[in-house]
Amino acid sequence: MQSLTVTEGYRVERIMGSRLVQATQPTNQTIVIEAVLIGDDRLDQRRELERVALVSRLLVANAPTGQTAVGIAVVAGLTTTLNMQVTSLRFTQSVAKKEALDVSITLVQVLPAGQAATPSDATKGRLASATAAVPSAPPPNPIARVPGDPL
Repeated sequence: MQSLTVTEGYRVERIMGSRLVQATQPTNQTIVIEAVLIGDDRLDQRRELERVALVSRLLVANAPTGQTAVGIAVVAGLTTTLNMQVTSLRFTQSVAKKEALDVSITLVQVLPAGQAATPSDATKGRLASATAAVPSAPPPNPIARVPGDPL
């Protein structure tokens, strides 16, 4: 992964009979992931990403009424977000990177009917504790540092 961008905001609507506007409700969250696929299996990885995009669309379309999780969960250092759907995949191959594919994935939060725009604190707490259980830092170097001779 090269970058991850999270876009959030509020819907702004004009107050009836006035020149004033007001932020009324949060908009759906959008996440854009930029990455580079390298190696001999980069075309297989591309097909897998296309399958994930199709499955995310079907999950939302076929979700039973009342189900709280209907999409892809995105767990990263910047955000933990449920109910995401892939809305755009872009693959780029260039002369400068013949052995690699640049990929851009756009995900939009799709909430089940009746659910608020932000997940409950209990959901965020469960995801945060699950995320903390996954090691992300490399192990410390087992070789002790010893100062050398001055240059």
